[in-house]
Amino acid sequence: MTTTLDQDVTIRYEPRGAARELFRTRQSEVFLAGPAGTGKSLACLFRLHLTALHNPNARFLIFRKTAVSLGSTTLVTWEKKVAVDALARGIVKWFGGSAREAPGYRYSNGAKIDVAGMDKPEKIMSAEYDLVFGDEATELTLNDWESVGTRLRNGILSWQQQMGACNPSAPTHWIKQRCDQGQAKMLVSRHADNPAYVHADGSYTEAGQAYMAKLDALTGVRKSRLRDGTWAAAEGLIYGGFDEAVHLVDPFPVPESWTRWITVDFGFTNPMVMQWWAEDGDGRLFLYRELYHTKRLMEDMAKQARELMISPSGQWKEPRPRAVICDHDAEDRATLRKHLGLGTSPADKKVSPGIQAVQSRLKVQPDGKPRLFIVRGALVERDPELDSAKKPCSTEEEVTGYVWAVKPGGTVPEAPLKENDHGMDAARYMVAERDLRGRPQFRSVG
Repeated sequence: MTTTLDQDVTIRYEPRGAARELFRTRQSEVFLAGPAGTGKSLACLFRLHLTALHNPNARFLIFRKTAVSLGSTTLVTWEKKVAVDALARGIVKWFGGSAREAPGYRYSNGAKIDVAGMDKPEKIMSAEYDLVFGDEATELTLNDWESVGTRLRNGILSWQQQMGACNPSAPTHWIKQRCDQGQAKMLVSRHADNPAYVHADGSYTEAGQAYMAKLDALTGVRKSRLRDGTWAAAEGLIYGGFDEAVHLVDPFPVPESWTRWITVDFGFTNPMVMQWWAEDGDGRLFLYRELYHTKRLMEDMAKQARELMISPSGQWKEPRPRAVICDHDAEDRATLRKHLGLGTSPADKKVSPGIQAVQSRLKVQPDGKPRLFIVRGALVERDPELDSAKKPCSTEEEVTGYVWAVKPGGTVPEAPLKENDHGMDAARYMVAERDLRGRPQFRSVG
């Protein structure tokens, strides 16, 4: 597709397969879903850009679950691969936002593309749009999706549409169910749709060979979803009671009165994980902050942790943790004590009792709530090396692939597979500290 416009900008883009179908469909809700690396986000962004160039005064939106993730991923692709020429020529300019308007891109023909994270949706929820795009849509809640859908009433285009791009998740995810029920259309994207990775004759490009090698190295449910594009549940899932709709919660101001905890699972080649937990008055635990990195020294992780909690003047920005619960490495514990100025406690590392305790906390209680939650966006920053390898970058991304190890012959031992489990270990330390040491944890709600 080559388009030359009056504004003296040339767009060259080759949509294939599901991407080409995306440009044709007018259904009110459409998801472009498939394996990693098929060009899903790129197709949606090009559709927005081309539509904006051709429709003066139309209004559009690019959104993700959090503003931070939007700026570090989707908007980088937008500026480097989609709108690069238009930005260079001044046909599109960045607008930093105001008290009344969301930030975004302003076109010389009056078209606007707002950008926003659903963690701060106030300005977009008072606006009206013609075409919107939610990237990494599996991160969104159904409420996020439906709320943005109410803003499709600008009326400049003869049709309004809500687009989403995503890798497959569990078959019970609301996106899969919504498409199966006919409320939205799913376009299935394949690697052959991406000209950067696959030639027109079906052979891989050099970049495609390297990328597919990474996907081929994946295992379990991540390979099924990211390599094969299957809406799959993990076999032998340990925390089958984990439900994203129940156990993932949006960010909120953590009350000062809630008890704070830190748990640490040491590592270097494997990820080192540091988790911050808050405990409410009923003993419910909320994972609200997380560092998750490979090849980072304990000294550097400890310094980063200190900066997150303590100002340069030495004042605490949040309540001191009641305890820092660690893996048992003496040298790393000493480094942590030195830089944080806090004592450390050895974790209760018994695996089977700890897993059972976590499973118990995931159960919904008579008051309608479980006793363990993960706050969306708890991860401070993504590890680019893990991201590139398509490995989990947070505890939230580990939990749905955490499975029992299977011995030859098909018997399942009482031990988890030692792979992509570092956040799971740190979470187990937290629950074991509260539930396996004989202290009362929460008052009855029955």
